[in-house]
Amino acid sequence: MNNDDEFYDAVTGLDSDESYEGTSEASFKDAVVYDGNNGSVPHENGVKKHRTSLPAPMFSRNNFSVWSILKKCIGLELSKITMPIVFNEPLSFLQRITEYMEHTYLINKACSLSDSIERMQAVAAFAVSAVASQWDRTGKPFNPLLGETYELIREDQGFRLISEQVSHHPPISAFHAESLTGDFVFHGSIYPKLKFWGKSVEAEPKGTITLELLKHGEVYTWTNPFCCVHNVILGKLWIEQYGTVEITNHRTGEKCVLNFKPCGMFGKELHRVEGYIQDKSKKKRCVIYGKWTECMWSVDPQTYEANKKAEKKGDLKKSKSQEECEGADNDDADEMPDVQETVAVIPGSTLLWRISSRPPHSAKMYNFTNFAMALNELEPGMLSSLAPTDCRLRPDIRAMENGDMDEASREKERLEEKQRSARKHRSKEDEEWSTRWFQSGTNPFTSSQDWLYTGGYFDRNYSDLPDIY
Repeated sequence: MNNDDEFYDAVTGLDSDESYEGTSEASFKDAVVYDGNNGSVPHENGVKKHRTSLPAPMFSRNNFSVWSILKKCIGLELSKITMPIVFNEPLSFLQRITEYMEHTYLINKACSLSDSIERMQAVAAFAVSAVASQWDRTGKPFNPLLGETYELIREDQGFRLISEQVSHHPPISAFHAESLTGDFVFHGSIYPKLKFWGKSVEAEPKGTITLELLKHGEVYTWTNPFCCVHNVILGKLWIEQYGTVEITNHRTGEKCVLNFKPCGMFGKELHRVEGYIQDKSKKKRCVIYGKWTECMWSVDPQTYEANKKAEKKGDLKKSKSQEECEGADNDDADEMPDVQETVAVIPGSTLLWRISSRPPHSAKMYNFTNFAMALNELEPGMLSSLAPTDCRLRPDIRAMENGDMDEASREKERLEEKQRSARKHRSKEDEEWSTRWFQSGTNPFTSSQDWLYTGGYFDRNYSDLPDIY
C-alpha cells in the first residue's frame, strides 16, 4: 500500500453509537403516526429476491491499530493516508452514498402531499434518515477508483441511481437518482474534508445535495452535518453528528433549520436533532425533534414550547449534585456517554420517520442494514447490462466480501498501482481525464460548484469506458 490511497471517506465508516433500535414506548398512544414502505415484490438489476446476509462474516480487527499510521497527522487534513484493508468494509464509497436512498418512501410521501409545509416535513425526515445508516458502522468503505461507477435500480422503491467517481485529487463522488415514475430527481456531489485531532477524526461536509419534486415544481437544497469520529486510536468507536442543516424550498421560500446537537459534557444531547420549519415570512409553522439514530417527530410550536417549560420546571426540582465530568488524559479514550432515554414523545406529535431494524446477524456482517446487505450482490443475469466500471466488478471488494482478506489486499494494491500508472501515462502524453456521465458546472439553485448528470447511462452504451479493473 502507499500514500495515494486516501482516507477521505473515513467518516462514513468509522462511526458507532449504542443507541437503542426502537423508540420510546411512552406517549405513542398520544401521537399521530404516518409511515410506510411500498411492499411490492422487488425485481431490479436482475435480482428477484435480495440476499439477507453476506457470503462471509467480517474479519476481526482486535489485533490491529491505526496509531502508527495516524500519529504524524495530528491537526492536518487527511488527504493521502494508507489504511490496512482490515479497517474496510466490502463496499465502495459510491455504494455507501447510495444508502441515502434507503428511505426513499419519504420522498414519495413528499410527492403525494398537497401542503408545502407537510412536504418540507417529509423532506426534512429524509435528510435526517440519509445519515442514519452510519450508526454503528465501524468499517471504512473502499476509495473509489477514478472513473468507477455504481448503478442501482429498485423497482420496489421506485427509483434508479447512477454515481461516478469524477475526481481523485480531491476525491469527489457524484450521484444522480430519479423516480421511475417521473416524480423526483435527487442529486449531488460529495467531497468530505477530514482532519485528525489525536483521538478523533472531524469531517467538514462539502457538496450540495439537491432534491427536485417535479410535480410540485419545487427544489430543496441542503448540506450534511459535521461529523466527529471518536476513539480512532483507542477504545470503542463512536460518532457524533453536529451542526446546523438548513433545507431551503427555493419555490416557496420556506426553510427547515435542523440543529444536530453535540453530545455535551454529560451526553444528554447525544444523537439529538431539533429544529423548526418557517414560512417565507419567518413564522415558525412546526417544530421537528428526535434522534438521527432512532426517529423524527413533528409538533405544533405552541405545544412544543409548553412542553419545554414543563420540563424546565421539573429539572429545577432535581438534585444538582451531579459529579463533575472527569477530564480524560491524552492517552485515554474518549468514553462514549451513556445513551440517555429514547425520544420522549410530546402528546399530539406526528411521526415522520423511524429507523428500520437491522438483521439479527448484522453485527457479524459489518453492521450492515438490510438495504446495505444487497448493494454488492451480483447475479449472472446482471453481467450483460452492468457497465464494466461498476463497483460490483471490483475484485478487491468481492474478495473481501467472500472472506479472502489476503486476496483482497493484493487486488487493492494492484488496482491502486494500475490507477497510478494510468495517471502517469496521461501526464506523459499530456492527456486530460474526461468524466463519462457527469460534468462540472454550477448548481442552478445555489450557484455553487457541482457535478451535474449529462444523461445517457441507462442507454447501455459502454463501449468507450476505461479499463480500470
